[in-house]
Amino acid sequence: MAKTILLVDDEEGIRKVLGISLEDAGYVVHVAASGEEALRIFSKEHPAIVLTDVKMPGMDGIELLQKIKQERPDTEVIMITGHGDMDLAIKSLKYEAVDFITKPINDDALEIALNRARERITVRRQLREYTNNLEQLVHDKTKELIEAEKLAAVGQTVAGLSHAIKNIAGGLKGGTFVLEKGLDLDNRKYLMQGWEMVKGNVDKITNLSLDLLNYAKATDINYQLSEPNRQVHEIVSLMKHRAEEHGIDLKIDLAPDLKAFYFDPELIHGCLLNLVSNAIDACMEDDLESKAKEVLIKTVKAKGWGVEYQVIDNGCGMDEEVKEKVFQGFYSTKGTKGTGIGLMITKKNVDGHKGIIEVESEKGAGAKFIMRLPEGPDRIPDEI
Repeated sequence: MAKTILLVDDEEGIRKVLGISLEDAGYVVHVAASGEEALRIFSKEHPAIVLTDVKMPGMDGIELLQKIKQERPDTEVIMITGHGDMDLAIKSLKYEAVDFITKPINDDALEIALNRARERITVRRQLREYTNNLEQLVHDKTKELIEAEKLAAVGQTVAGLSHAIKNIAGGLKGGTFVLEKGLDLDNRKYLMQGWEMVKGNVDKITNLSLDLLNYAKATDINYQLSEPNRQVHEIVSLMKHRAEEHGIDLKIDLAPDLKAFYFDPELIHGCLLNLVSNAIDACMEDDLESKAKEVLIKTVKAKGWGVEYQVIDNGCGMDEEVKEKVFQGFYSTKGTKGTGIGLMITKKNVDGHKGIIEVESEKGAGAKFIMRLPEGPDRIPDEI
């Protein structure tokens, strides 16, 4: 398909000479003398590459470019311009033309533009194959884990995981596109933006893989005699700088009468860290700049429980539909920024302690996450 070209120019001589040159290079060439004729041929033949003059009677090349991109966004369009049409050439790049060449057409310049178009087509195909293969791999691995009775819950959420992977793959695709624009235009700003997008999505793939492996493990509770308030001080030390950076007041209110009891401090540290991180994100998403943004971490001595942790924010809040789904596998309110695994792992670890986690929230009125842990065994299990 990448060897099929639609050549559009109102000058018959250019169509004839350039058409012969392209056929000699191994392309199947369709020709059109106007934008209107080009659209009819394009809708029928679906060429992978379109080579069109910018200035033509009736529908000009810019309008043709826009209509082609509306109909088939993956089509690569190369613009032919005169020496005085540089503004139009730059405008065509804004509308996602892959390149432009000037008249009289130089064979080397034409070859470079065609090679760039084919490379773009190849990269796009590889990204699509990568996405499909990644989804199939996740599906296969999930099926194996279900059969081994280690990921029964994940088995019900393959579609959600596939959606998360599509988001990441889409981010990678967007990053490579911006990188290509930076290379094409020798624009350092585009290069840096594209590179940051690629890096961010590679990190997201890594974190997603690690979280999946973590979730797949059996929850082995490493009970240790621990002070429940100590976990809060550790979380504040980790998150204080991030909160201050975004103008969020991170506060604590610790019950003074809590006693040490047996729980897994590492797992509960991870649970609290996720809840506080989400609370900070919720405050950052709230666009009411006039409101003082706050996150409060609170411990309470609840009757019958070793500790009750509360993480309270005055951020964007959640409606009833979101609250019902927030602990479900791979459900996220963060769009492409989140995978929905964090709260799923948090609930799993709280359940492993035979504890309870719940949420109270209203849309636009913040949220309160409540996590209660039982006092656990009277002594370390190995001693029992």
